[in-house]
Amino acid sequence: MAYGKIPDSVIEAVLKHHDIVETVGKYVHLSKHGKYMKGLCPFHSEKSPSFTVTPEKGIFYCYGCGKGGNAIKFIEEIEEYSFPEAIRVMAEEANIPVTWSGSQEHQQSADGGDRDTLIEAHELSVKLYHYLLMNTTHGQAALQYLRNRGVTDKQIDHFMIGYVPPEWDTLTRFLEKREYDLALMEKGGLLIAKQDKSGYIDRFRDRIMFPIWNRDGKVIALAGRMLGEGQPKYLNSPETMLFNKSRNLYNFHHARTAMRKSRRIVLFEGYMDVIKAWSAGVHNGVASMGTALTEEHASILQRNVEEAVLCYDGDNAGQTAVLKSLPLLERAGLRVQVAMLPRGMDPDEYIEKHGADAFMRETIEHPVSATKFRLLYAKKNHILLEEEGQKNYLLEAVGIIAVLDSPTEREFYLKELSREFDMSLDSLKQDCFDRRQQLQKMKPQRDNNDNSWNNGRNENRENRRTSSAPPVLPAYQVAERKLLAQMLQDADTANTVHQKLGEAFNVEDHAALAAYLYAYYAQGHDPDVSRFIASLQDSRLERTAASILMTDDDIPFDEHLLVDYVNEILKVPKFREIEQLKEAMVRAERSGDMLKAAQIAIEMNALERQLKGRQDDRF
Repeated sequence: MAYGKIPDSVIEAVLKHHDIVETVGKYVHLSKHGKYMKGLCPFHSEKSPSFTVTPEKGIFYCYGCGKGGNAIKFIEEIEEYSFPEAIRVMAEEANIPVTWSGSQEHQQSADGGDRDTLIEAHELSVKLYHYLLMNTTHGQAALQYLRNRGVTDKQIDHFMIGYVPPEWDTLTRFLEKREYDLALMEKGGLLIAKQDKSGYIDRFRDRIMFPIWNRDGKVIALAGRMLGEGQPKYLNSPETMLFNKSRNLYNFHHARTAMRKSRRIVLFEGYMDVIKAWSAGVHNGVASMGTALTEEHASILQRNVEEAVLCYDGDNAGQTAVLKSLPLLERAGLRVQVAMLPRGMDPDEYIEKHGADAFMRETIEHPVSATKFRLLYAKKNHILLEEEGQKNYLLEAVGIIAVLDSPTEREFYLKELSREFDMSLDSLKQDCFDRRQQLQKMKPQRDNNDNSWNNGRNENRENRRTSSAPPVLPAYQVAERKLLAQMLQDADTANTVHQKLGEAFNVEDHAALAAYLYAYYAQGHDPDVSRFIASLQDSRLERTAASILMTDDDIPFDEHLLVDYVNEILKVPKFREIEQLKEAMVRAERSGDMLKAAQIAIEMNALERQLKGRQDDRF
């Protein structure tokens, strides 16, 4: 999608207004370490902080996952914005007018214009439904139903709950009167085309309506609960250009502040559970919308929290959903716990029966671990009054415990089993050891995760032993990075390197960065690493630049170092040429062409003399 050119002045103003520490600090708890600020990376799971912010340079970089850039890049990554979207949002927050060339084109483009129109129509629809619920006789039955369920008028207003009457065209007439394109409204999920193609009817009728917001608080879809008898009991908007069930979580935008403050999220199954839990003080609760939890959901949560508490219904379906969700959240790097409810009871019912205080005290504040839940779930599938049932449960339980990395955790749960069933702890430990040996044999020979050295899911002794530390770079790559680090902060160095080396860097990304730097300074810009990174608009180069800038060097940079670095870089093509000549000479000797082999040897000697002479050269 073309967004037009965003003026340099806007980018500079956005970066000036959005301090890197303040911007990152809204999402990451940062601690001062000398001239750096450090914290746990919000983009991957880690136990010790490898995420670093450099205030003086206005950049961030994670040594674990390699993400890096300036404040704009951070907002792009954390909020999943495009570059123009990040600029727009950050400019609006800074009260910088969004009037640059291309911004209006984007607003009026076919796709962009349709999205804005649909969001506007959704928000108007929510206001209509809310008005009908709170201020008309049509909504009295629905309003009384909500009050009987313990939903207060304050909560109704906060969540903008509404009601749509049973008529076929309440919303259709409302939108048509305001001259909305009804075909677009059908495309956006608000209306349904009649079978005879003669017009449109409302998608939702005689339902209590819940707006669904995106992460920015814009209404992108609706969910309706049948007021009387009928199916389906709950009906969501279809997937549209605005709404994807697998990527949106109900109440996420309301819960964001609380979840980031506590680094914890509570996951519910339904809208009413979230709303009632909010009244009980759970302001970090969200729910998936008519679909099971997905990897996209888990990824969104991982960027915002460290811990997830699953609070699903206490019936078999709810507990099975918990069991399916656990590994998905664990793979995302989250610490997962389960809030246990009495059998057959959902959170809404529990709050109604026992009250908000009991709900917080007995469920949300005292969840069980994921392992404990798995053991409890497994226990239900065995008849423990029989010896065979006990034996089978113990074997299954040992298998659940065996996958735990921590020896302390394994012993803790094995001791619980030993006490509960009066079994020898040694025999349980032996079974657990045997199971771990079996699991080990099933694992791949090597872990391909280059960043496992600081991954929260890979902390056992074996992984620490086999994990790969950051690689030692060859001398020419070090030289290129050192030169670029200085060039990024000094225009004179960049000009000198341009004259002596040009773009003859051996690493492709380094050559690209050098070319961009030459152009950047040629346009009259002063050194400003954050501004330069913003000009790249290439994720890989942004990460490379941030990584280079994080390099510490106590050796003062001077002309002699510059010469040494340039010589080191220029040697590489010669070394490669010598290697190629060696291979050619071997082939010539094997084929019996000794004359050709001798000629190649002469060429090799000449190149080696050039290399030796270059070591003493100075500009």
